[in-house]
Amino acid sequence: MTYLKILNQIADDHKTWVNIVKSFGCNKETAEDIVQEMYIKIQRKLSEGLDIKYGDNDFNYSYVFRVLRNLFLDLKRKENKVYIVNIETVKEEVNIDDDTDYYKALEKVNVEIDQLFWYDKKVYEIIDDGSSIADLARKTKIPYYSLYNTFKRVKEKLKKIL
Repeated sequence: MTYLKILNQIADDHKTWVNIVKSFGCNKETAEDIVQEMYIKIQRKLSEGLDIKYGDNDFNYSYVFRVLRNLFLDLKRKENKVYIVNIETVKEEVNIDDDTDYYKALEKVNVEIDQLFWYDKKVYEIIDDGSSIADLARKTKIPYYSLYNTFKRVKEKLKKIL
């Protein structure tokens, strides 16, 4: 049985998979997206040689269920990491008045970033783009506190010019 045949058998139960994901607490659109991701994930695993068939004409339903559950849990973990910040909080934190021209402030920040030492600039840009300081420390073998202090120092310098 080729992996495409198994994938087609899994797709024959599409409504069942959607209903299972909906039972986790998702709306229909999110459930459909998760099921589509499941098809992609299983197709990759099957093409790499994973064998999920039982006998000649059946497949492992519990494996499909576990893939759906894990995709759902991954989605929930990602949703928990999203922070919504009120614009008033941002204005208070950086002390920008309503009369301030934001483009001028942005230009000041960009000029200040361009004048930084290359190491400080690179560390700030990488962490500001969303990388974790801990991940960066592991990847570069640079001590965590060195990266943290560099990022903090640059951030304070940028706040002063605003």
